[in-house]
Amino acid sequence: MDERRKTAPKIAYFSMEIGLESGMQTYSGGLGVLAGDTIRSAADLGVPLVAVTLLHRKGYLRQSIRDGWQHEEPAPWPVQDFASELPQRVEVAVEGRKVLIRAWRRDVRGVGGAIVPVHFLDTDLPENSAWDRTLTDFLYGDGARYRLCQEAVLGIGGVRMLRALGYAALDRFHMNEGHSSLLALELLDEQARKAGRRSAAHEDVEAVRKLCVFTTHTPSPPATTSSRWSSLSAFWGGATFST
Repeated sequence: MDERRKTAPKIAYFSMEIGLESGMQTYSGGLGVLAGDTIRSAADLGVPLVAVTLLHRKGYLRQSIRDGWQHEEPAPWPVQDFASELPQRVEVAVEGRKVLIRAWRRDVRGVGGAIVPVHFLDTDLPENSAWDRTLTDFLYGDGARYRLCQEAVLGIGGVRMLRALGYAALDRFHMNEGHSSLLALELLDEQARKAGRRSAAHEDVEAVRKLCVFTTHTPSPPATTSSRWSSLSAFWGGATFST
């Protein structure tokens, strides 16, 4: 057996969209296709990687032309036909509410037999409010509030799900674009708690810096997500921030 097949993942790859199959409406274009190709290449090369994204059970959108006008409709896909539900559950705080998250897994097998597991996060659970259940419905859903909530699920919830699934040997967290950047806050909290501190210190920041890798696909302002401090403060229940 190829020894690479038995290597525990050491790299966590986060991307808001990942394109693996045309029947899985979990991507909209180049970023998702690139992410899918990266994962397939990692599997072919035996790179010890695990991937995290959102489920997007209603896809990006389906376009049609009727009476000379473009119409956009949801693009649902049969999740159970492509991925397997996992029993683990984690929580994230979103605007003061607890949002429960589950994961669906699909394995990408390389030419040498190595496997890269891809975990699709899903908030469509009966324990969540009606609105919170939609947070993993649409890729790039409408509105800054929806997007920020999605990013908390992906970044913070993604790290917590990996821990719940037993990925203990991770030493790199790769953010494919900034949608998962909140994962750095979760890692910072982990470092502080590990050191027995209630708040992060400079050495915690430096430790997290060494864990994180960031790549960008479209380096232009229209493709960049940003939030005002006031929005972030409201998101975390009135917390204050300083630069």
